[in-house]
Amino acid sequence: MDQKAPRQHTAYISLGSNMGNRLQACRDAITALAADGGGTICGRSRFYQTSPVGDTDQDWYLNCAVALTTPLQPAELLALCLNIEKRAGRVRTQRRYGPRVLDLDIVIFGTRVIKSPELTIPHPRMHERRFVLQPICDINPQLQHPLLNKSIGELLETLQDPSQQIKVYPCDY
Repeated sequence: MDQKAPRQHTAYISLGSNMGNRLQACRDAITALAADGGGTICGRSRFYQTSPVGDTDQDWYLNCAVALTTPLQPAELLALCLNIEKRAGRVRTQRRYGPRVLDLDIVIFGTRVIKSPELTIPHPRMHERRFVLQPICDINPQLQHPLLNKSIGELLETLQDPSQQIKVYPCDY
């Protein structure tokens, strides 16, 4: 019997936390992505401290990004991310852009473009967010945004929003 290996996709996931032990929450989530069948981490960014965007009355975030080679389809990867968030103690509230113990966003999934009530890929605001662009730029600045036809490096270079502060967070992975 001829069994084909599952098709592998490369997904870029943005991680963030601004409650509790932010660094440990992000580290645990990265470990869980691979350990829970999500695939293989094939790239990681540095960690960054970032000012909140949207709802600014909260603590700064710790953000990073990973590239993940995955056999999962986008909806399956989303379910895994939501499960990891839940296990970390995330409780979804009505407060949009509010504080969170852990946030995992699939920002790019290969060259796929998806718009459904549950999932939008590429992430609809990624090109406006320094805390997303900078970490992904650490991994692959030449990565192309599937809709804007610009690289992540170009999007970061042209982002002009001085309110979005970002600082490298000194730590070992």
